[in-house]
Amino acid sequence: MTEPTTPAATGCPLGHGAPSRLEPAEPVPLFGQAYKRDPYPLYRELRAAGPVHRVRFPSGVAAWLVTGYRAAYETLNDPRLGKNHRLGNASWRRLASIMPEPQHSRLQVHLLHQDPPRHTTMRRLLLDAFAPRRIEQLRPRIQEIADALVDALPATGGADLVRDFAARFPFQVLAEVIGLPPESASRFDRDWGKVVQPVGPRDPGRPAYEGRLRALQAYIAQVVARKRAEPADDLLGRLVAARDDGTLSAAELDSMVFQLLVAGQEPVTNQLGTMLVTLLRHPEQLARLRAEPALLPWAVEELLRHDSAFELTTWRFFATDSDLHGTRIPAGDSVIVSLCAANRDPERFPAADLLDLDRTPNPHLAFGHGIHFCPGAALARAELQIALTTLLGRLGGLRAAVADTELRWIPAVLARGVDRLPVHYDRRS
Repeated sequence: MTEPTTPAATGCPLGHGAPSRLEPAEPVPLFGQAYKRDPYPLYRELRAAGPVHRVRFPSGVAAWLVTGYRAAYETLNDPRLGKNHRLGNASWRRLASIMPEPQHSRLQVHLLHQDPPRHTTMRRLLLDAFAPRRIEQLRPRIQEIADALVDALPATGGADLVRDFAARFPFQVLAEVIGLPPESASRFDRDWGKVVQPVGPRDPGRPAYEGRLRALQAYIAQVVARKRAEPADDLLGRLVAARDDGTLSAAELDSMVFQLLVAGQEPVTNQLGTMLVTLLRHPEQLARLRAEPALLPWAVEELLRHDSAFELTTWRFFATDSDLHGTRIPAGDSVIVSLCAANRDPERFPAADLLDLDRTPNPHLAFGHGIHFCPGAALARAELQIALTTLLGRLGGLRAAVADTELRWIPAVLARGVDRLPVHYDRRS
């Protein structure tokens, strides 16, 4: 992997009067199995070199990566940065806006790509469904779902905890939370989640990618039609009603359902897998959690900090040439925040690379910050707490079934997770 380069300082002040660094000659590549397996050594080097760096993704898109806790926190709260794709310049759009039409126009106008006041209106429609008080009321049902999945595991021997649990549990919970009818839920194909890993027009995998998109859009249309024919006081029903009364456009409705079905489950699947990998790497901490289940809420926060499934945020853009922590960013260039790099910053977290289940306070950024803070954070926390409590409590002698080097980390640009996690255990209680 290319060594990170430190941009040279100039004496030319920009908007905030700070000196501005120039773009390095070669962007740092952020891809490859070695990087996905362990990005933290690179993040450590980047933090030491400065808060903002030019990086390149597999698609060829170049972006400005923000590292370090303070810089990340300020960037996530910077009102000058917008999320709407229309702010992206021609260079960014040529490589990044590669989802074909009509899907791009209908599936890419959800919350993550909106700015106020539109973002405020759309986000308000979700808040009741994911409110902490409602999630607390749902905990018994979430526990039932977790127990049923563990009941289906072999009584002894082992299993793949991604395939047999982590890939199923979040979707089954989500279906109940948003009001997805059981018949519709049973027809959802998890392979459709790969649409958030776009491939270019000349990539050999492009036909399969476009097939997933068409199938998912058809599925969303069927879900919307059913909810319109059978109105219900649940989140999906309220979103359809918001389209019918003019609060949402047709594209916004489809895009929000898309966001719920894909972004509402894959991050929890990935985070659960990442947490289990971390605990299997630290068997003494796993044993402690089994012996002290009351520690789980704090342990989940530390596991979120230690290795977050949301490795990088989605794109942000300046409308005009701007200074960002001393670096000049051209209008329309993409700005990305590394949540994982921020969460391992030793200036904010003592012994930041150490897994410390007693760490407090723990103001990690795993769910982001500011107006785009994850609206499903309370649900994700409940799912992760219940899933870990259930798996650790019911699978005696839980241990890895393959060497750590055999784990394959998913190639998603913004996310961290493993696609399979074979384990052994002595017995299922």
